[in-house]
Parts: sequence; structure tokens; C-alpha cells
Amino acid sequence: MGLQDSLSEDDLRKLNESSNNKSSLIKKEKCIMSRKIFIFDTTLRDGEQSPGASMNSEEKLEIARQLKKLNVDVIEAGFPISSQEDFESVSSIAQEIKGPIICALSRAIPADIERAGEALKYAEKPMIHTFIGTSDIHIKGQLRKTREQVLEMAVNAVKLAKSLCQEVEFSAMDASRTDPVYLYEVIQSAIESGATVINIPDTVGYAIPEQFGQLISDIFKNVPDANKVRISVHCHDDLGLATANAISAIKAGATQVECAINGMGERAGNTSLEEVVMTIKTRGDYLDAYTDIKTQEIINTSRLVSRLSGFLVPPNKPIVGSNAFAHSSGIHQDGVLKERSTFEIMMPQDIGLSESEIVLTARSGRHALRHRLSELGYEIKDDQLNKVYERFLAVADKKKQVYDEDLSAIVQDELQLSPQTYSLEYMQVIGGTPTPVAVIGLKKGDEVFREVACGDGPLDAVCKAIDKITGVKVELISYSLNAATKGKDAMGEAIMRIATNGDKIITGRGASTDIIEASTKAYVNAINRMLSLA
Repeated sequence: MGLQDSLSEDDLRKLNESSNNKSSLIKKEKCIMSRKIFIFDTTLRDGEQSPGASMNSEEKLEIARQLKKLNVDVIEAGFPISSQEDFESVSSIAQEIKGPIICALSRAIPADIERAGEALKYAEKPMIHTFIGTSDIHIKGQLRKTREQVLEMAVNAVKLAKSLCQEVEFSAMDASRTDPVYLYEVIQSAIESGATVINIPDTVGYAIPEQFGQLISDIFKNVPDANKVRISVHCHDDLGLATANAISAIKAGATQVECAINGMGERAGNTSLEEVVMTIKTRGDYLDAYTDIKTQEIINTSRLVSRLSGFLVPPNKPIVGSNAFAHSSGIHQDGVLKERSTFEIMMPQDIGLSESEIVLTARSGRHALRHRLSELGYEIKDDQLNKVYERFLAVADKKKQVYDEDLSAIVQDELQLSPQTYSLEYMQVIGGTPTPVAVIGLKKGDEVFREVACGDGPLDAVCKAIDKITGVKVELISYSLNAATKGKDAMGEAIMRIATNGDKIITGRGASTDIIEASTKAYVNAINRMLSLA
């Protein structure tokens, strides 16, 4: 008798309740331990500042709708003071998009802040983001002011923004090159003035990850009220370190990352949203953090932004590049087909893709070829596979990638069901004027037969040479040639229909990257089929 058999229904109910409560407590404990990282998307503001990436209001609104589906926490919709179009764009997004915080950027100038407030008038969750340079390079070189004057401007800007909406973000521009002691003073003053988010930008991508992480740690140690607000980071990618710096900041205690889809932004761009989000998802064990992003919408968002901005995503771009889940090495393909985790740390479905891609090239092995053929509906025996694989390698040597249409042409060409009396051993065709000449070698059994013929054209010369070898008189009824795939190196598929003495019409097919070779194979195939029926 088992334990459950000896318990009453009431005992079982209490036991289940206890188990459910324990499970619930474990889940709550994990939530308490793990920190939520807020995702602040600046694709429509800093991303749109990428040279050549201007978008109109309707396009920005379309992206904002997709960002809502992605479930970002904050959408920085634009810089209202910069133009009337930008103001109207922010206003339309603020009116329609509900759920995420809608943010508008402003300098630490009253007119900017008031314009931002006006644009956000109808937002469900408005936030004004005001900023000023705090490094001596910016204070002296651009602003031509003193540290005291900049501090006063920062305080007044935050206070004015706070009078217009509850959520206020303050950015100490060029924070990574700012004197730390002065930076602590500016941050504390901004918090006391009403800022709810403090952003620490690596404006020119100057920081090194260890250094930037230390800066965030030092802010928590030296700014009394740092724990009362969200500490955000905004990293640029001038040295290719934006994502690394953002992750280092998260590890040091930051709870918000400002990023853009596809890493768009000034100069070399911003922290890539997809990289940060998937790093957190993949390495949440190390970072002890999570986001609320619906990662399955990442690929759709990336493609939409790419299409509307005109900025193509490089194939090797992490997460969203066309090669991010593609495998061409035979060793990698074999590993992934046997156990996905051997060479993939993320699942393609997590970002909205249906599956990984096995790219067939000259480096692919038999396992990958058999797998793809099986997906296309071809069940190939071992002896047949060897034959198809040799032909596949020959085609792959001529092309960078072998596509599904190529494989279908190869299989149909190689695995002819009718007996093969003759097979093409070699061919040489000389076209042009005065007269095209063809040299054909056909193998029958263990013997190779060779003939030379002239013709009205290359194909006519080929057919006459084959007729000499086979001794068969046929009439060519029709001939067509089609590209099985795209590109200059496409596989050509030839179809020939022949007849003898008005009898039944027989069709032959051949495929090759050389159209004369494809046509020759089709003619030989048709004759073989005819001989098998004789």
C-alpha cells in the first residue's frame, strides 16, 4: 500500500495545499532575489539620429506600436523642441500608445522642457528626460560655463520638469569622463530636486567595462539617495563596448538600460536592445536579473526598424543577423542536429524565428545533407546518398551556398529511376563562328565512347555527337531551360522531349550550373529512358 492510499481525502487536500504554497513561496523568493531591469528604448530618438535614418511621423508611430508589443518599459519618442514634425510625432505617440512610459527629451533649458511637457500632455504615463553635460570637456568646451552654473541649470531643469509630470529622468551627459566627486554632487542634487531616474551616459563610448561597472558601484557608495531612484545607463558603441559596458553596469547595480533596436544611434550607435535583453535572458543565472520583454517579438521589431530606417542588419549581427542561427561548418551542423545546445546558447524560437538554419556549403557533411533532403521529402538510401553527396560537393565548389531548389535538381538528376545505359563521362564544346564543335564521351558499362560533331549551334553539335555514339535516330520535339535557383551561379534545369518514328514522346531531364552540360544530360537521360522501353 502506498502513502497516498493510507491518507484521507482531507489529508491529501492539505498536503497539496502545502505543496502549492511552498512552490508559490519559492517563486516569490526567486522574484525577490532577482532584479527587474527596465528597458528604455531610444530607437525613435537617439536611433533616429543615425545619419541617413530619418523617419516620418507615421513610420515612428508604427515602430512605437511594435515597441509596445515588444513590451519595453519606456519609449523615448523624440526631441519635441527640435522640430514641429518631431513635436507632432511625440504627441501622436503619447496619445495612442498606452502601457509603456512615453518619454520626451529636453536640454536643461526651460523652453525645451515646456515643449516636452506640452507634447506629452495626453500621455498615460509621461516622462520628461532632461540632460546637461557634466564633464569638464563639455562644461568648458561646449557650454562655456562653470561647474557651479551647470549644477544650477541641472537643478532648475529637474524642478521645472517635475512641475509638469511625476516621472523625471536626469542625464549627466559624458558621465564616464566627468570628475567623480562632481558627478556625485550633481546626481544627489538632481534626486533632491525630484528626479526619479538618474541616467549615467557613456556618451562617446569611452569607458571600459570594468571601469564603467566600478563607476556605477561608486555612485551607490557615494550618493546618499542613489537607492531611492532607478540608476540607468546609456552606452555608445564607439569602441564596440556598449553592450559589455551595459552588462557591467547591471552587475554593479544599475536597474535600467537605454538601448535601441539593431543598435542604431549616433556615430557607431547605441547599446543594442536585443543583445542586452538576450544576454540577461541567457545569463540570468550570473546577472541575477530579468526583463519583461516579450523576446518572441525581437525579430519582427528588428526587421520593421530596418525596413523603415533603411539601415540593413549585417548578417553577422548578434541575435538578429541572418547568420545568428545559421550553421555552415560540417562539425557544427552535425552537433546541432544531434543536440542543439552543442553550438547554440539560445533557441531561435525565443526571438521569434521558427528554427535554426543549416546552410549547405562545401563544408557541410553527409549528416546535414541527409537531414535537409529528408525535410524536402527525399528519403535517400546510403548508396544513393554517396552518389548525391559527390554531386552536391561538385555543385557546392562552384557556388557559395546550395539551396533547396539545387538539391531537388541534383536528386532528380542523379537518382534517375530508369536504367542508365549511357552516362556522360566528359564533354567539350566550342561555340561561336565559323562552326560550333562538340566532343562527347559517353560511358557504357566499362567502355567509354568518344565522338566529335559539328552543328548549327553548340546544342545541335552535342546532340549529333551523342547520336553517333548511341546509333539511335530520334526527333527532338521540344526543349526548355529554366533556372532552378536565383543568381548568376544558378543551377540550370534542362527538359528535352524526344520521339522515334512518331512513337511515344519521352522526356529527359538534366541539371547543372553549366546550361550546355544540363542540356547534354537531359538528352542522354531521354535516350536512356527510350532504350529502357525498347
